[in-house]
Amino acid sequence: MTEAAQERGPQPGEQRPEPADAREPREQHLGPVVRRRGQTLAGTTDQRLLESAGPSDFIHQDPWRVLRIQSEFVEGFGALAEVGPGISVFGSARTHEGSPEYAAAVAIGRGLAEAGYAVITGGGPGVMEAANRGASEAGGTSVGLGIELPFEQGLNQYVDLGVNFRYFFVRKTCFVKYSQGFVVLPGGMGTLDEVFEAVTLVQTRKVTRFPIVLFGSAYWEGLLGWLRSTVAAEGKVSPGDLDLLHLTDDVDEVIRLVAK
Repeated sequence: MTEAAQERGPQPGEQRPEPADAREPREQHLGPVVRRRGQTLAGTTDQRLLESAGPSDFIHQDPWRVLRIQSEFVEGFGALAEVGPGISVFGSARTHEGSPEYAAAVAIGRGLAEAGYAVITGGGPGVMEAANRGASEAGGTSVGLGIELPFEQGLNQYVDLGVNFRYFFVRKTCFVKYSQGFVVLPGGMGTLDEVFEAVTLVQTRKVTRFPIVLFGSAYWEGLLGWLRSTVAAEGKVSPGDLDLLHLTDDVDEVIRLVAK
């Protein structure tokens, strides 16, 4: 723009040029985002939400995040509304094909699908892939609810219906809302988070009472023993609260427990 044009200002039909700081890239898609295999991110959306602070951030950023969060709920609810009865299967993403746990997860996914349930997982590798695989190979509904992570590999190949979320709490809400029970195989921090969050929601009657099945007694018995000998013994929970967790090594019993 010439100096004369700058002095006279924008004329009718002309667009005022944006200041440099207004031309920063912005996220255009408000709903769950699909990441391509191998794509890296400079921090996740959750991280940017939780680490931002200060009046300027609230004024210029957080209202738009509220719209994105709202859009994720709408997209997630819309995608899952017609899935039908579902059971969520959790477990380690580090479980390898060929391991007993992987084979058990395949069998559980297959059994749930044959019993008429949609199998819902986090959509990742390991136990999640195995449960989705069992459901898909049995001709059932195989659902994956992915999450944006710096190291996530994307949805596994056995997911028939996949939704990718930016925000953990939106994804967690969809797991609970569209499941009639949880089946939990051995896993790490994320798996433990799902176990305790689910049992808390049931114990406080925030959700209708539904089964939470822990598969693999060798893995879970130590945790249950500590809950009995320490947590319940000291009165931190009621004795009946531990009955909300069902422990088994039998795939057929898993299906019976969730069906009952």
